[in-house]
Amino acid sequence: MQYQSFVVDILEQASNISREQFGKVKASTKTSDHNQVLTETDLQIGQLIVQKIQEKYPRFNIIDEEAGVIDKQSEFTWVIDPIDGTSNFANGVPTYGILLGLLKNDHPVAGGMSLPSFSEIYYAEKNQGTWLNKQKIQVTKSDKLFENLVAYGIDGHQENPQLTKQECDLLAKIILNIRNLRTSNSAYDFAMVAKGAYGAYLNQTSKIWDNVAPQIIIEEAGGIYTDFQGQALDYSNPLTKAEQNFSMVAAANNLHQQILEIINS
Repeated sequence: MQYQSFVVDILEQASNISREQFGKVKASTKTSDHNQVLTETDLQIGQLIVQKIQEKYPRFNIIDEEAGVIDKQSEFTWVIDPIDGTSNFANGVPTYGILLGLLKNDHPVAGGMSLPSFSEIYYAEKNQGTWLNKQKIQVTKSDKLFENLVAYGIDGHQENPQLTKQECDLLAKIILNIRNLRTSNSAYDFAMVAKGAYGAYLNQTSKIWDNVAPQIIIEEAGGIYTDFQGQALDYSNPLTKAEQNFSMVAAANNLHQQILEIINS
């Protein structure tokens, strides 16, 4: 696989940094969004990944959650989330991850995800399957939604409380059709879907860096990855999408349509 050794090596280095600093950092709240926090570890990991990309792939574009957009006029774009689940990380909660995905034009072609607290690295490349460490993995083959754990990530919208209340109504409908709800609101939930522990993970509030790597990981593991309307996520002109909100439904193939029917009922 063309990018595997590069992505896995970077994620191993980044994981070491996060493990060394886990439980020792303080977070600040981003002024742009009170739901989002930032630590020095986010910045350090982001700088490491950007540096490694610029050394190995100097002509590729980069989108990093903290560093922003680096435009090289390329058809390839690396998309980085230095710590996905920073609130968890900053509070000493182990369910956080590191995401690194690659777009060719507007399609994910490779992606990696590290769960440092669990010593797990997930990797996928187009038409090559999804791998956890050195083992190939797949989403659940279950076709009964009520037999599955499902994760849902939700942020509060103080600027529009009604939006949060409406989302909680939808969440209640989902809970009534599944076995139990789980939520780390982080890369951990994607990992659980990819290896078949959860049937699905949903989130209505995410950015491009939250999605590129997980999308190919889920799809190559046999799952389906869409927005809440069942449409493909639009990564066209990706360098213009850093501020755009994305909804996402990442689910096993046999469960995805059942979830969409609940959402749109």
